[in-house]
Amino acid sequence: MTIEHTTRAGRYEVQIGGYRAFLPTPLPPDPPLTISKQLWSTLSDADQAVGRLDASAAMLPNPDLFIGMYVRKEAVLSSQIEGTQASLDDILEYEVARTSGDLELDIGEVFNYVRALNLGLEQLDSLPLSNRLLRNIHRELLSGVRGADRSPGEFRRSQNWIGPSALSLADAVHVSPPPHELQSIMGRLEQYMNAPSQFPAIINAGLIHAQFETIHPFLDGNGRMGRLLITFYLCAQGVLERPLLYLSAYFKRYREEYYSRLQSVRANGDWEGWLQFFTTAVLEVAREAATTARDIIDLREQHRQLIQDRMGNLMVGLQLLDLFYEETHLTVRIASDRLNVSYPTANGLMTGLEELGITEETTGQARYRVYRYSDYLELLRREV
Repeated sequence: MTIEHTTRAGRYEVQIGGYRAFLPTPLPPDPPLTISKQLWSTLSDADQAVGRLDASAAMLPNPDLFIGMYVRKEAVLSSQIEGTQASLDDILEYEVARTSGDLELDIGEVFNYVRALNLGLEQLDSLPLSNRLLRNIHRELLSGVRGADRSPGEFRRSQNWIGPSALSLADAVHVSPPPHELQSIMGRLEQYMNAPSQFPAIINAGLIHAQFETIHPFLDGNGRMGRLLITFYLCAQGVLERPLLYLSAYFKRYREEYYSRLQSVRANGDWEGWLQFFTTAVLEVAREAATTARDIIDLREQHRQLIQDRMGNLMVGLQLLDLFYEETHLTVRIASDRLNVSYPTANGLMTGLEELGITEETTGQARYRVYRYSDYLELLRREV
């Protein structure tokens, strides 16, 4: 095969059929990275912001509840980048009411993302960050939704590319490595993810994400998998105590720059430009998430004080408030079951929180009412 134009990030190789596929150079970049003063400064700020995020989350009364809601938000944002229409409200309402209409498939994709993320974090306790783990997560991600017929859990055996589907391989923005090269290329990436590194973990996470997106090892779901990989790597390296840093909000906000920075790595070997964008994303998202965590703490204390001042059934009222931090949308029946109180008691508590302006009823019905914790939801929705 004819080898064409070599860059720092890889080379284009003409394949049978006349199109050019990109073969990435193994990490780390060569010539070595030039870490500018600006990049070092952003990296230092990002490290501190991630530390403050972990500290802010630790102050929450039940960090696991906040993490669960944050994971749902990340699932929505990451899926929206790929064209899914379901919103955070759709997901939370579906969880309590189980009515979705035309959004059934979109909601399924978001729930699969949540399950895939949780599966990956669970398996990281017993498996290294490996190709086996990535295939397990991918299988969960595409199970029973769009892409379920595109070899979930398997590296692709046919050529894929990035660009509008109407384009031919010859006109694609980026043509991924040919399938016969995948095993060796992914093997080298797996080795790099687990080897000692000269770079800080946030820099490595940026390198690994860009390399994964360049390889595009699956027939479908590569964007979502690449964003999950950032969280998995930072958790595996101990940078994150809790899985709270998700960059989909930033990538969605600056989508055009995100794609152009990745393409500039492939076309020009501009790793430094990509890493400046990536570390800035980590910095801004960590700051936003820490602010959200602190605002949630303030909101909970404000509403707990309101309940203490105004509600007679104090203890159960506080328990109901904390239940809303887990669910955001509740029916009287769910509250009755979860709090182990009678239906009339749960109904009275729900009415009490609504009268205090803490929650609102969303259906307008006399029966099967759904109550929403709007102030908390608004904090979660801020970056969405």
